[in-house]
Amino acid sequence: MAGTARASTVAVTGASGLVGSALVPALTSTGHRVLRLVRGAGGAPAAGEPIARWDPESGALEASALAGVDALVHLAGESVASGRWTESKKRRIRSSRVDATRRLAGALARLERPPRVLVTASAVGYYGDRGSELLREESAPGAGFLAEVCREWEAATEPAAHAGIRVVRLRIGMALSRRGGALATMLTPFRLGAGGPVGGGAQWVSWIALDDLVRAIHHALTTDTLVGPVNAVAPEPVTNRELARTLGRVLGRPALLPLPAVAARLLLGQMADELLLASARVEPARLRATGFTFRHATLEDALRHELGR
Repeated sequence: MAGTARASTVAVTGASGLVGSALVPALTSTGHRVLRLVRGAGGAPAAGEPIARWDPESGALEASALAGVDALVHLAGESVASGRWTESKKRRIRSSRVDATRRLAGALARLERPPRVLVTASAVGYYGDRGSELLREESAPGAGFLAEVCREWEAATEPAAHAGIRVVRLRIGMALSRRGGALATMLTPFRLGAGGPVGGGAQWVSWIALDDLVRAIHHALTTDTLVGPVNAVAPEPVTNRELARTLGRVLGRPALLPLPAVAARLLLGQMADELLLASARVEPARLRATGFTFRHATLEDALRHELGR
């Protein structure tokens, strides 16, 4: 799958999720054939749409359907941003990322003709809460539940790498979409004039426009020199206070009502500390070094594009 000139067959897990539902049409519109990996008997495709069955819990994979697949994009996993992090929720998060990825990577490694590249989701949660430290791919991992999961999640791809598959681990920041994720959750309170920073607002937020994330995945698929961890974030991270101020300006609403840290912790528990109050100032060093250009490099441009403002 060298370069961008030749169309390829790309298998995708999590194809119906926020990122996958944007990625699949982008791939097909550029001439690629997409094979959805769906769980069990679920995920009924549109008429004539190619699918293969896989079981994340057992690792069972419909190997015959993967014949001729050039690449696989692995996006499936339990949401970290919905529901409190009870012990059972944390077990589901870990299992759906670490265990399922390890089984999938092992199944790919055992194929007679494995794909040439595996692009798998990870997250900037890998770095933990790091204040204003500028973080690149070679930076040390952080502490906490999310950082631990991300370390194990990335390590779970090793069976594929050992089989000679080029593995790219995308550490994805806050993906901006009005259809889901953090931005969609913020829109209602901000439109009502009840939005504002979380906690002190000084924590850094590393974000990426959904369009650019889809393009970064395509870049990872088609750039043979790209391997290992890759920060999938825009080049200009912002503080949480700046995020609130910019979203308010784009919506034409005030953004003056902060959510105190103590209230966030009461509402969300551990999730508040690791998702809302943690600070990660992340740089997309490897994307830029391999020639990737961002269509939406500034937060205001990304928000105006996404929200049609």
